[in-house]
Amino acid sequence: MAEEYLYGVTLNGEKNTEVWDPEPKNDESDSNQHFGVDQKLIIKMALLGPEAKAGELNVLQVEAMGLKGPIKIPIALLEMGKTSQIILDLSFPDPPVTFTLIKGSGPVHIVGHNLLATHMDEFEDMEDEEVEVDNFDDDDDEKDPEDEDEEDDEPKKKKNKVGAPPKNNKPANKNQNQIQNQKKK
Repeated sequence: MAEEYLYGVTLNGEKNTEVWDPEPKNDESDSNQHFGVDQKLIIKMALLGPEAKAGELNVLQVEAMGLKGPIKIPIALLEMGKTSQIILDLSFPDPPVTFTLIKGSGPVHIVGHNLLATHMDEFEDMEDEEVEVDNFDDDDDEKDPEDEDEEDDEPKKKKNKVGAPPKNNKPANKNQNQIQNQKKK
């Protein structure tokens, strides 16, 4: 079953780096209660604390595993009085993820959620169940065969009316008569 927990960390001048790494370590003192559980970190927002210095640029960087290897890139530029918060939608399925305040003294708060599942395949199973529920009531979709014949006839009749030539081929006025006579000659 999937579980979701609030994730939050604060970076400032004293503590400018934080690592999210839920993987169990070989250290016996580490009591990771979620051993054997797949985890995913989703970051939703970065914001300055109210005690941030006005006019000071704060640059938040993330280092994580990308498709072709490790990626180290800034994800937020925050300045009190200009941009004090930014909405993010970042997903990190592979730990470790390192957040670093590479410029400024903060504090910068990073907010998101930690998604836990016994197996990530469980999410696919949940999607499959939703599809089954959508197709559960097929009885209402069945139609009487006689009704289908009637529906098929109606569009054909409309097509014939639209495509049929006008019954009256006579021109509406004398000018049209003269034009048609000239074309014949």
